[in-house]
Amino acid sequence: MLDVKQKGVLRGMLIGTAFALAITVLGSWLNPFSFCPNMSELARLNVAIKNSLLPAICLAIAIGRLAKHRFFSPEDIDGGDLTEATEQAKLLQSLLQNTLEQFAFAVAAYCAWAVVMPSAWLSVVPLAAAAFIVGRILFFIGYSRGASARAIGFTLAFYTSAAMLVSVTATVFVQLITANRSLQLAAQSAGALGFPPRPAAAPAATELQC
Repeated sequence: MLDVKQKGVLRGMLIGTAFALAITVLGSWLNPFSFCPNMSELARLNVAIKNSLLPAICLAIAIGRLAKHRFFSPEDIDGGDLTEATEQAKLLQSLLQNTLEQFAFAVAAYCAWAVVMPSAWLSVVPLAAAAFIVGRILFFIGYSRGASARAIGFTLAFYTSAAMLVSVTATVFVQLITANRSLQLAAQSAGALGFPPRPAAAPAATELQC
């Protein structure tokens, strides 16, 4: 049987999963931000980078909160490696570490989604960035109250980024299989028509550099 805390964490996980699926599926299908279907790769990356500013703001806030605490705390002003950190410093350090990890994961997911997925599905990126902001706020508020109180804040950001990366990975995998199958069919068609196989290209001469 699950205890009260485990039930709270499970509830947060289920809510986070539901939001992550809604963002990826509905954001792709409805295209609420009306992105054009023929955007260039550079334009799509521009969307991903601009929306990464929202998670970056959360990271900056986490850094600023710890820096402010250390400045006004004689016990912590010298830094964690030089003094025994107070409980508040440890809490703020944990928030900063978690936010940094979530930030790196989210930016990778946004950029991968922008490059691989159709540009008409780009609305998922700003929706995910908004979920990151809401998730971090809930995580900051609920962290000191235990795992069940911070679970939904954690999962809103993490599960959304994870759903994006899983979708991108599956898409790349399907694209590779499709491309390999197309090459095989083309080779079979060329053989059936009597065309000789193309000779392997000779390796290009390379100039030695001193």
